[in-house]
Amino acid sequence: MEEIVSLCKRRGFIYQGSEIYGGLAGTWDYGPLGVELKRNVMNAWWRFFVEQRDDMYGVDAAIIMNPKTWVASGHTATFSDPLVECKNCHSRFRADKIDLNDKCPVCGQKDWSEVRQFNMMFETNVGPVKDDKSTAYLRPETAQGIFTNYKNVLDSFYPDLPFGIAQTGKAFRNEISPRDFIFRSREFEQMEIEYFVDPEAWSENFDKLLADIYKFLDQMGIPKDKIHELEVPEADRAHYSKRTIDIEFDFPIGREELLGLAYRTDFDLQNIARESGKSMEYRPKDTSKQPFVPHVIEPSFGVERLIMAILTTAYTQDGDRTYLKLPKSIAPVEKVVSPLLKNKPELVSKACEVYDSLKTAGQKVMWDDSGNIGKRYAKADEIGVPECIVVDFTTLEDDTITIRDRDTTEQKRVKISEIS
Repeated sequence: MEEIVSLCKRRGFIYQGSEIYGGLAGTWDYGPLGVELKRNVMNAWWRFFVEQRDDMYGVDAAIIMNPKTWVASGHTATFSDPLVECKNCHSRFRADKIDLNDKCPVCGQKDWSEVRQFNMMFETNVGPVKDDKSTAYLRPETAQGIFTNYKNVLDSFYPDLPFGIAQTGKAFRNEISPRDFIFRSREFEQMEIEYFVDPEAWSENFDKLLADIYKFLDQMGIPKDKIHELEVPEADRAHYSKRTIDIEFDFPIGREELLGLAYRTDFDLQNIARESGKSMEYRPKDTSKQPFVPHVIEPSFGVERLIMAILTTAYTQDGDRTYLKLPKSIAPVEKVVSPLLKNKPELVSKACEVYDSLKTAGQKVMWDDSGNIGKRYAKADEIGVPECIVVDFTTLEDDTITIRDRDTTEQKRVKISEIS
């Protein structure tokens, strides 16, 4: 894990948030390569689950929502973690992540407070006057923005059941003890779907979505032997869930939850109907059937955890060589273009032509003429570039270039006209 974190900072993937001021726990900044990787992963998810399907609709709801949203969802009353404090050094920990029979890991004393519940929503105020009426919250999940737009989508598009509404975006949780790099942080991104179904058909739709999750993880390069399916027992499920499967992954920090798939019944829509006074019923196009409130299946992905799994899988050491074996579809840079020698104007000019043509063709390409060619290859390997293109003296003779493959290190000559 330390090696991956070091590579991420050194090569411009992920930095500690506000590092120049000493940092802020639980926050991370994405550098030039990290933001491209993140964007590629989120775009791939959107393409797979939304654009390639006819039963999905996208929304982008506001981060700050009417406070009634969180009353209806139960977050105001129940969205909490058990908190314990060391009375000696006043360090705070999640009580379910620490053995209270042990000493404090910070000061070495054993003097714990009583365990109490700590609500994890970030509270803020809306408007110029700070009072009880102005209290609002940064959303702790993207799901409720989907539920509050269910009726809007229904009225605008009148879709057939089953259908889904998808959203990606920021969520905020005031974690007691953020930890393990980007695995658990206070500001993160989610990719979520609420899939609305006839309650009589929930099981078959649940299985279809589970199969799609595995197909998507395979596209992201996540090996099946590192994925584990945990059927969450009733005692550990959220109170609204009739079935939940946690997809776990073998991270360097241990086996932890990567994403979840939950059958939420009609819990959320019924709560909204109660709090808003508006009907959430779906009227079947077959008029012989009675209106009903759909049930919901929720696939929920955390972007940061998925990126951490992708980096963990891609990180490869082969002898003295370290490289990221990223799938080509999500690699932040597709190709690096180099002149064999930077002090030969004719090579530089030709390499610039190749570089410009690839950029014009819409490929994500990087220019590199620093150091010798071996160092360029090593740098490209570390950031996961699938192919390196070198313009040499033979290029000037026959218009061919050398392409080096990241994974095999094999090189082949290809016509410039064929590479884009």
